[in-house]
Amino acid sequence: MAMRYILRRVGVLVVTLFIISALTFFAFQLIPSDPVTRMLGTEATPELVAAMQAEMGLDRPIPVRFFRWLSGFVTGDFGISYSYSISVTELLGDKVVTTAALSAMAFLLVCIISIPLGLLLARYSDIQGKGATATFRRVIMTAVNALIQTIMAIPPFFTGIILTFIFGLVLRLFTPGGFVSYTDDAGAFFLYMIFPALAIALPRSAMVIKLLRGSILREADSDYVRTAFSRGGGRWYVLIKHISRNAMIPVVTFLAMTLSDIVVGSIIIEQVFAVPGMGRLLLLSIANRDYPVVQTIVVIIASVVVVVNFLADLVYQYIDPRIRLN
Repeated sequence: MAMRYILRRVGVLVVTLFIISALTFFAFQLIPSDPVTRMLGTEATPELVAAMQAEMGLDRPIPVRFFRWLSGFVTGDFGISYSYSISVTELLGDKVVTTAALSAMAFLLVCIISIPLGLLLARYSDIQGKGATATFRRVIMTAVNALIQTIMAIPPFFTGIILTFIFGLVLRLFTPGGFVSYTDDAGAFFLYMIFPALAIALPRSAMVIKLLRGSILREADSDYVRTAFSRGGGRWYVLIKHISRNAMIPVVTFLAMTLSDIVVGSIIIEQVFAVPGMGRLLLLSIANRDYPVVQTIVVIIASVVVVVNFLADLVYQYIDPRIRLN
């Protein structure tokens, strides 16, 4: 893998993160709301407001505040929460871990569900001939495609409600709202998080299955595939060894987008399953005009999206080294 290519992508990554940080910070400066007045409430006098603004550094010019905030962000100092009067780093500690665990589990489920099923559906999509066996296979494939389309159409929050009703209220495999922190019981934490992770993963798994199956079927008509068959390769061997490598390139792009979408989508699912992660804190902080917390969470989520796309570029290099020539 060319080092020059990696350095160029790292440079683009750094510039992108700087632009995102600047846009996030300056956007909140334009909102017509004074956090100091909100914090002081009825006790807000001009003298107290001026004193607290000086203490919080809000009396300084916006560019100065931005670079001070940015330098603190790089070193892990995200400022002080207006609502909780503690450092944002301390406030986010467990919540970042919880959201990261939920996102990682959901993404792992997407890969575990979609890639094998995508390969399997592509392998048995070519149904030829007549008779009861061929008809039965066509019926099964039609039913599977209809199921995939249905799952794709259901939004994750509604999937979460269905899973809560079936597995929580009917089968009683978990207690809705009975979240257990990983610091208290790692096993109970893992078992509880499976269901919100599954709610996030199911619609996206259906999308990846459909994309992978279509990509494989397109590659199956290529000359190199016919050459592989002419050399005596079996269907599964040619599918895994030759077709899947090229077919995975668009899938990797979509999986990178999926991981970014999972991190963002976890905000809603955390509300459905009462998971105390970053999403819940973000909504509360927006309502309370707690800008240091909101800015930090927005930049963290945006950074995840940018870094994931950067890693996807590196994976392209591994799958098909010819991409770097472009």
